[in-house]
Amino acid sequence: MSTEMRREVAKRVFAGEFRDASHTFKESDEERAPTYLLLPTGEKANRVFVVGTLTEKEDIGTESEYWKARVVDPTGTFLVYAGQYQPEAVDVIRDVEPPEYVAVVGKPDTYEPDGEDGDVITSVRPESVTVVDADTRDRWIAETAERTLERIEGGDRREEARDVYGEHDYRRVVTEALENLE
Repeated sequence: MSTEMRREVAKRVFAGEFRDASHTFKESDEERAPTYLLLPTGEKANRVFVVGTLTEKEDIGTESEYWKARVVDPTGTFLVYAGQYQPEAVDVIRDVEPPEYVAVVGKPDTYEPDGEDGDVITSVRPESVTVVDADTRDRWIAETAERTLERIEGGDRREEARDVYGEHDYRRVVTEALENLE
């Protein structure tokens, strides 16, 4: 009998919300249980879908390629890190000439730098990076605004998110993003 592993749906999220997220959790004690990032609007995300302008890239690897890229949407910056386990993403990041619109699907990752008191850096470990056009970016902004408003109105973990992050109004993030379309 085969057990089919299904990928989680990638959640659309603006950088303005993503950078505030720092709380990760698992829903079971199984060894291979997925790790989720709790978004401040109350959504759990095992995978994210982001679109923005790749503005900078740098190979920070010492013995093999390990790329750090900055992908900027109208609300802030996503940090994207790709290495030997993401060869297709590495190929795209290496070859793209900033500034260029890209779509990234990947896993949220959190990291606490040494010596930083409680600060958490949230980044994306890409499964795929694709160069896209301005129309695709604009559609992503409009659809992500809609999804964010839906989460604000009733995310499945809204109360938990409020307890973890406090009260934030991400409507301003949505407004900021939509103003970029006009």
